[in-house]
Amino acid sequence: MTSRIREFVLPDVGEGLTDAQILQWHVSPGSPVHDGMVVCEVETAKAAVELPIPYDGVVHELRFPEGTTVDVGTVIITVDTGPGPEPAAPVAREPNLVGYGAAEPARRRPRPAPAAPAATAAPAAVPAPVSLPVSVSGPGPVSGPAAGPAPSALPLAKPPVRKLARDHGVDLAAVPPTGPDGVITREDVLAAARPAPAAPAPADGPQDRRIPVGGVRRATARAMVASAFTAPHATEFVTVDVTRTMRLVKALREDPELSGVRVNVLLLVCRALLAAIARHPEINASWDEDAQEIVQHGRINLGIAAATPRGLLVPNVKDAGRLTLRRLAEELDALVTTARAGRTTPAALAGGTVTITNIGTFGVDTGTPILNPGEAAILAFGAVRERPWVHKGKVRPRQVTTLALSFDHRLVDGELGSRVLADTARLLEDPRRLLARS
Repeated sequence: MTSRIREFVLPDVGEGLTDAQILQWHVSPGSPVHDGMVVCEVETAKAAVELPIPYDGVVHELRFPEGTTVDVGTVIITVDTGPGPEPAAPVAREPNLVGYGAAEPARRRPRPAPAAPAATAAPAAVPAPVSLPVSVSGPGPVSGPAAGPAPSALPLAKPPVRKLARDHGVDLAAVPPTGPDGVITREDVLAAARPAPAAPAPADGPQDRRIPVGGVRRATARAMVASAFTAPHATEFVTVDVTRTMRLVKALREDPELSGVRVNVLLLVCRALLAAIARHPEINASWDEDAQEIVQHGRINLGIAAATPRGLLVPNVKDAGRLTLRRLAEELDALVTTARAGRTTPAALAGGTVTITNIGTFGVDTGTPILNPGEAAILAFGAVRERPWVHKGKVRPRQVTTLALSFDHRLVDGELGSRVLADTARLLEDPRRLLARS
């Protein structure tokens, strides 16, 4: 009869992700845990994800402090599952990220309040320090803050204080604690975040500042370089009178059938592009380099480029071409809200087939968008402005915008790209047909 120490490794979620950064631990050594309980939050190259533990027991050891970048497959936490006979052979159990599942459905349990301490548990009010080994055995090297000598203990601070420290770029390990039992308080973080008196600069003028690049921003940079230098881009532009579309947006906002959903011009631009792709499905495709084949996709997974605190994300609405106008509006609203909250799952970012980027929200007229890797086309929607426009033989003030379509010239020739862009523009000039299947 011996204790059974179970090892929990950083899961492999697929999608080509090789590492993740530990953002926040929700447990400490001695904390009781149960199957399905979220023990930490990590940031992959695509999103922030909560990790549930697949064991019942007591936390034995946290292998890495917050802020460490760890390779997939590396043990990050061990759990003492209690006394019992050692199994004849270990039973493989593959941990899964939230949003991913094997055969059984994923279980999400609410994060529990601190429980009464068990006989072997540290006091719940003050997490016990975590011993961090200088060298760690595991299936892969560790990069980032873990390099070099590891700190001897995890700084003690409540989750809101840890978030405040991350927001201000404060290293908790360097903050002197003033709270009871050595706990770092909100005031300690704010004091550390205040700039120290500047030393006399060798020369007048602003100084250089270096910003580490990781997580989503690093992945975006790599993806954009790969896209720009792998797929031969071509971009076409068209200026469109969208006066009628803007009137339709106003009318739809007052439509009882669309009450409770967000209706804006982007919704109708999405609907116009989806209709154009339905007429020219050859553009809903990707290039298979290994097989030297064009893969034409049966479903349109419409990506929306979203600027978030973690960087640029492109979550997509699955099978968007089959949705009614109301359902499309609901999906777009949920997609953007989740992205801005930093809760986009890797599953929502995978499988996109075509993308829209709304640069008009920044007051920009047009641009040459770079393809989302693996997709054949991306549409940039510029700002809508009132301009003098020839309408019915007379110059009148009209609502005008510019659309830019970039496409992969390996599988989309100029004619196909032009037809898709022209059809999208015509539907926005006369948007009545966009209400079909609404």
